[in-house]
Amino acid sequence: MKTWQLQQAKNHLSEVVRNALHDGPQTITLHGTPAAVVLSFDEYTRSVKAAKPTEPLSGFFHNSPLRKACIDLQRSKDTGRSEVIL
Repeated sequence: MKTWQLQQAKNHLSEVVRNALHDGPQTITLHGTPAAVVLSFDEYTRSVKAAKPTEPLSGFFHNSPLRKACIDLQRSKDTGRSEVIL
């Protein structure tokens, strides 16, 4: 993955995009720290599809190995500290 300084990426945006299309993701740094990544649209679409859950949240909890664990979900009646006025 090629790394570009922000100013360099701004000055060569066409090249950054072309590289993202042909060579893969391009990292852009800000003050030496990775700040952004330029991806081809196809690669972005693939990554978004891969991130989507395959089942609803209720199904995730229903199939969890912790489903039969005895977890106390009762809320504490403690109201916290009382306010002290000086």
